[in-house]
Amino acid sequence: MKAIVYRRFGGAEVLEYTDVPDPKVAQNSVLVRVRAAALNPADPMLQAGLGEAHTDTWFPVIPGWDVAGTVERVGAGVSEFGPGDEVIGYIRQEILHHGAYAERVSTPVETLVRKPKNASWAEAAGLPLAGLTAYRAIIQTLNIQPGETLLIHGAAGGVGALAAQLALARGARVIGTASLRNHDYLSSIGALPVAHGVGMAERVRALAPNGLDAVLDCVGKGVLATTAELGSSRVRTCSIADGGPGIKTVYARLDAEILVRLVEMMEAGSLRVPIAATYPLDQAAAAQAALMQPHAPGKIVLII
Repeated sequence: MKAIVYRRFGGAEVLEYTDVPDPKVAQNSVLVRVRAAALNPADPMLQAGLGEAHTDTWFPVIPGWDVAGTVERVGAGVSEFGPGDEVIGYIRQEILHHGAYAERVSTPVETLVRKPKNASWAEAAGLPLAGLTAYRAIIQTLNIQPGETLLIHGAAGGVGALAAQLALARGARVIGTASLRNHDYLSSIGALPVAHGVGMAERVRALAPNGLDAVLDCVGKGVLATTAELGSSRVRTCSIADGGPGIKTVYARLDAEILVRLVEMMEAGSLRVPIAATYPLDQAAAAQAALMQPHAPGKIVLII
């Protein structure tokens, strides 16, 4: 099968489009014919070797944690899915080796749920990591309540866009920082857009004169400090991009029940995954380069 691999750490230049053996199907695994694989900021970071301290790497590595596709074959112990079923999954493993940038992937059955019926392959592939992260931030960590005011830094990004929709669905008021070109998107989903840069705190204060109840940072780079004075000591804060003293950091964690809940929200029309751009598999290097630059709202996805 065709896949994207890297045999050493580096940037987009180490990615190869090449032939690799078809993956084996273990007893409790599912072989998925990949239709789409979403890119995430973690992909180029791990590819650059920034995860060496905590993640083992077996070269050659096929990157990618988000997958959408069709079941081709199941292991002897799998009864949840059968050939032809359309599925999505968050297929992160503790060892970097087999990922989603490929024509096929074999993954444990517990990493998969059914694909949203009304989603394109690109939208479906963009849901798992971003959706799980957004859910953990908005529902489990910040516990956003009706009538509260939430500020999201980077509200037009892959996680930020879903976090904004989850908070709005809970009846919160959402202020989202974003580049000017993404303000129309934020307005379209019901968020109040605010431009990045000098004067951002004053612009947020004008929209929330009584202060903020919670802040979600999807940008990092110390952005939380720029609006720290807008909330009281009781303001709830978390980040998906920064760590350090006093910062509660949120990461995606596989939870099939939550992923099913997100699928149901998509099918009900209360959650959409915006797609910034799509690329064919053999242009994964170009897709990664686009991921690292300012781009349209939402996810960048490989279509296989």
